[in-house]
Order: sequence, then structure tokens, then C-alpha cells
Amino acid sequence: MGGRLMPLSTVAFLVENQPGVLFKVSNLFRRRGFNIESIAVGAVEDTRYARMTISVDADTKTMNNMVDQLDKMVEVIKIKRLDPLRTIMRELLLVKLSTNDPMAREDALRYINNQHGLVLDIDEENIMAEVTGEPGELDQFLEYVKSIGIVEMSRTGITALEKGRLQL
Repeated sequence: MGGRLMPLSTVAFLVENQPGVLFKVSNLFRRRGFNIESIAVGAVEDTRYARMTISVDADTKTMNNMVDQLDKMVEVIKIKRLDPLRTIMRELLLVKLSTNDPMAREDALRYINNQHGLVLDIDEENIMAEVTGEPGELDQFLEYVKSIGIVEMSRTGITALEKGRLQL
């Protein structure tokens, strides 16, 4: 997620929770030539609906056009571009670090604690941790632990809500 040409644009929308909707939405981005940088989807209080949060490298004009096209889809109930100044964004990272060396183990634990992460598993060779935060914070954490040795990792994608009374 590093080396972006422009800031990420993030949209959140409420869709019908049914098969094929994710494909239709992601296919619209594909047809327009955009790589989805992050996508998170899950049911909401009313399980007939799901909330999608998608982040993509796109300028304002292009993203407004995409929002207009998404809004025309039958399965899309409501859509909103999220204002980065009014939005709390979080992502979850699971990471397994190589800690054969006692110093690497100590460094890994320090980095995990500094990021308020949780150690999920420790054995003689590896530490597995859960770290949550803003996407940039996770990018920075990964830069720190790269020298230790990342064995395996998985990121959830960005989930986001705007502050205040406004809602999707």
C-alpha cells in the first residue's frame, strides 16, 4: 500500500446482502481500470444489507463519476464518499515474525507493544501478532519489523465510519 500517486479515495455504501453484489461492484472498478487498494464487506444490524468500504487511488472527478455509476446499481441502497478529515479508518493486521534470534524476539515484542498489538502465539521460531490502526500506522509497523523477518501476513482492508451524527 505504499508509493501512491494520489491520496486514497474511500467510499462506503449499503448494499443488498446477496450473492453477486461484490462481483458487480468490483467489476465496475475493473472496467474503469482502477485497482481496489482495500475492500471490506460485512453484514450490518439488518442482515438483509451489507456495508462495503472501498479505497482506491482516484482523483476527485473520477471518484465522483464512480460514485454516480455505483449509485445507479439496483443493489446499492445508499453510497457516500467519506471525508478523510471526518472519518475514523482502521485496519487489522495479522503478522507472523521470525524470532529464532533472541534479539529479534525482543525487538518484535517491543514493536508489537509500541503499536498496542496483541501477541497471539509464540513458539521457538515465530511470534504471531494482531495489530490494528490506521493504514499508514500499519505500513510503518511493517517497515519496522521487516528487518526482523516477516514470515507471513494478512490485512483485512480498511473499515471506516464518519464522526458525528451523519451516517450512511
